[in-house]
Amino acid sequence: MDIKAIAGDITRVEAGAVVVNLFEGVERPGGATGAADSALGGAISRLIAEGEIQGKKGEVTVIHTLGRIPPARVVVAGLGKREAFSADVVRQVMGVICRRLREAGVERVATILHGAGIGGLGVSESAQAVAEGGLLGLYTFKRHFTKSEGKDIKEMTVVETDASRLPAIREALERGRVVAEAAILARDMVNEPSNFMTPTHIADIARQVAQEHGLEITVLDRPQMEGLGMGGLLGVARGSDEPPKFIVLRYQGDPSNPGNNLGLLGKGITFDTGSISLKPAAGMEAMKGDMAGAASVISAIKAIAQLKPKINVTAIAAATENMPGGSAQKPGDVVRSMGGKTIEVENTDAEGRLVLADALGYARQAGLRRLVDVATLTGAMRVALGDYCTGAFTNNQELLNAVVQAGEKAGERIWQLPMYEEYKEQNRSQVADVKNTGGAKAGAITAALFLAEFSEDTPWVHLDIAGTSMTDKEGGYLVKGATGVPVRTLINLALDLAEG
Repeated sequence: MDIKAIAGDITRVEAGAVVVNLFEGVERPGGATGAADSALGGAISRLIAEGEIQGKKGEVTVIHTLGRIPPARVVVAGLGKREAFSADVVRQVMGVICRRLREAGVERVATILHGAGIGGLGVSESAQAVAEGGLLGLYTFKRHFTKSEGKDIKEMTVVETDASRLPAIREALERGRVVAEAAILARDMVNEPSNFMTPTHIADIARQVAQEHGLEITVLDRPQMEGLGMGGLLGVARGSDEPPKFIVLRYQGDPSNPGNNLGLLGKGITFDTGSISLKPAAGMEAMKGDMAGAASVISAIKAIAQLKPKINVTAIAAATENMPGGSAQKPGDVVRSMGGKTIEVENTDAEGRLVLADALGYARQAGLRRLVDVATLTGAMRVALGDYCTGAFTNNQELLNAVVQAGEKAGERIWQLPMYEEYKEQNRSQVADVKNTGGAKAGAITAALFLAEFSEDTPWVHLDIAGTSMTDKEGGYLVKGATGVPVRTLINLALDLAEG
């Protein structure tokens, strides 16, 4: 979809639909909505008086103009209560409206900037949210269908009455496009079946991202991993015929200051059977999405390279399948991670933390001073927080606060969980330095404490996206399937740390 901004009157734009808005409780529309109301002979006011338009969040009212003004339709978007309004409401509203208009066969949409007046948002914040919401809300994954389905919205135009604001609006629309397209790349990767999205294909995507955006890239194969002592990742990979890949992408935004850096680490299990500790068959098809962490960090650094913050960012993706082949590692095996710590593999289905142990070891050896790992790590996290909030753990409160703030800007909720010393007892092994599962109780916490063994004293945040990486229903700018969480949070984090 092409996104642009022009100066003009929203009621005079040639489009299949124009979008105005209304806050809940407003009885007499003003601004652009008032102008549309006047152009339609008071139709919007009458619908408000009759109770058909109430301004509730997500409410969409389509008024056919029947030739009275150039746009074929006027859409009144409900923004909800003014005190609860935010940029994320704009994203949600634009996602819902764009899908609705696509269903109606509309190809050209024009919109005002929602909330950039009495709503309290700046024009740049509103413009970025409009672009993100529209693009993310229209997302589909149709790659494996043999027939095309319907039309798509081809153009969205932001109409602004003050021409002096256009440069800032256009810059923000472009930023929104970059951020949304990064999240869409992650959605595509996670939605792709595992016979297509192999570790090798993840590496190919990373190479393409590096080539297009001037990033340095290193892809380690099995011999290089063996040389570095990556026993955690290689142990998981033993049961699969697919070769593992350890992918490192580097963006140098502050090359004269190498210590100004951030490491983004992603779990890349392209299919997780559980291996010898085999998962139940029901729902196993969803395990193609166990590489959402790797997809997130590759996608985030793509946008970071385009937005060019003054910070050095390294994205690391540890990719392999977890399969029950004849040479697969077994419960009770002991492996040695990069850095030398030994791990008792009590359960082969607790494999994500094994590959991340080596990713953390590599990151620390590379001199990365702030680390954020992203993983669909535990079913326990989904039990604890459901599908609406990512769980977070840390050894550095300042870094976690920055991650949470970045998530708030993105509309991606993050909640901190404890890492009390007493939980460590559950990870103690009788035959190695640590074991890879702490049992049924507090499973997300003991998994985080396992990772803390390998982040050691480096400031580190662990994001468990087991519940938030996928959704089974449509709403706002999310559609069924992969969500792209937490790509936009990671992008915001890099931008915020660079500014700080």
